[in-house]
Amino acid sequence: MALLERSLGLVRQLVGARLGIDVNVAILKKAETLELRHFEDSEFYDKLSRARREASLRPLSLIESNFQVLRNILTLAGYIVLLVRFSNLMVLVLLAATVPAFIAEAKFSGAAFRLRNWRSPDTRRLLYLEYVLANDEHAKEVKLFGLGSLLLGRYRSLSERFYAEDRQLAMRRAGWGYGLSLLSTAVFYACYALIVTTTVRGRLSLGDMTLYLVAFRQGQQSFQTILSAVGSMYEDTLYMANLFEFLAIPTERKRPTAITTVAPEQGIRFEGVGFRYSGPDDADRWALRYIDLFIPKGQSLALVGENGAGKTTLIKLLSGLYQPTEGRVLLDGKDLGDWEVQSLRQRIGVIFQDFNQYQLVLRENIAFGSVEHLQDDLRVARAVEQGGARELVASLADGVETQLGRWFKDGVELSGGQWQKVALARAFMRDEADILILDEPTAALDAEAEHAVFQRFRTLAQGRTTVLISHRFPTVRMADRIVVLEGGRIIEEGTHQELLAAGARYARLFALQAEGYR
Repeated sequence: MALLERSLGLVRQLVGARLGIDVNVAILKKAETLELRHFEDSEFYDKLSRARREASLRPLSLIESNFQVLRNILTLAGYIVLLVRFSNLMVLVLLAATVPAFIAEAKFSGAAFRLRNWRSPDTRRLLYLEYVLANDEHAKEVKLFGLGSLLLGRYRSLSERFYAEDRQLAMRRAGWGYGLSLLSTAVFYACYALIVTTTVRGRLSLGDMTLYLVAFRQGQQSFQTILSAVGSMYEDTLYMANLFEFLAIPTERKRPTAITTVAPEQGIRFEGVGFRYSGPDDADRWALRYIDLFIPKGQSLALVGENGAGKTTLIKLLSGLYQPTEGRVLLDGKDLGDWEVQSLRQRIGVIFQDFNQYQLVLRENIAFGSVEHLQDDLRVARAVEQGGARELVASLADGVETQLGRWFKDGVELSGGQWQKVALARAFMRDEADILILDEPTAALDAEAEHAVFQRFRTLAQGRTTVLISHRFPTVRMADRIVVLEGGRIIEEGTHQELLAAGARYARLFALQAEGYR
């Protein structure tokens, strides 16, 4: 027992820390292999939150419970050797009396587990409210619009509901536990009375009576501890099942269902492509449908359309972040699903309108565009120049080694336009990319800065395939070809002059924007 106690202490310190690291790394590694569609699914976030909740604690608890079972089995075995000399039947009755309490405890453990799983969406909502109320990203609007009281009220209401549910379960658990524990206590005292009666009749000495009383009490407690540990193991395995369910999410890329022979070609082809999201409310809503489009190598293409027309979805299909629901996307005559993922990623440089603002140093914010060149000063400097961020770097005391954001010490916060220049530089880090995708890349820039960016972009994009999304027609008209999307379908395509001459949707949008400048 002394060895087990020491071993258990060592396990808590070493194995506990090791398990915490390994389990969390496993969760994050799994998240890295998942597709973008998973991160846009609320059910996925429920699975993720259930997997992460207590994920680093339950494996250690499981090991500790095993130690407790082993330790108390050794103790119980010693007492049983003594007790069977007095009465085999009494030993069985004494041990059996603790079983109902164990069954009730296991039942309530399952109920607690189901309750926490059931309210996973509300738990995430609670965490989100806490994040909004205590995060710099939302602090301005929360204060200016007076949202604090409203959001705090929702936080308190949700917390109180959780407390009421937990309190009800805890009170039922305690009540049943207390009532059933009285059964084992009553059986013990019945045995106690029998032993005393036997002693009074002279069949046992006072020393034997003391020995058996202590053995019965300690034996019963050891058995109760064993059952309690087994109950904890049961509860731990329930929570571990959440972890294994998350880790078992399939990550294999969908293979094209219909393969046809395609002659080798240089460029990007959308062939009968349709895409819809996987949520229950999206079953009949297509984000894109019947998309047939060919972008020859070296051509610049602009996508035009209202918000929600499907422009960004098309870009995500092109970059391999989504798999088509129907049809297929080909690159140089080869289905994107057949490309090795890393090779495909290296050919594409992209900046989305909702680009990330990493709370890291400026060098990392830029070099993440080609992370293998993180320490390549010449490439970073070239990307800074191409992205129009030279003046920004020059204005910072520590240059590209400046910490950005306010989360960490000495961090410098940038304006929206400055962050956008950093994101543009990040896209230009990938020199090897022969496909450049810009999704509203200059939305936060002034007109002069935008013009400078696109003049550089036209020069740097020579010989590359470029796809551009923009609502600004002076930018759009620079493209070799323009595609107009509406309701997830292509309704027009051609050059700027051809679309103006057609007098359809593009011409009307152009006229509306031009009117605003008169």
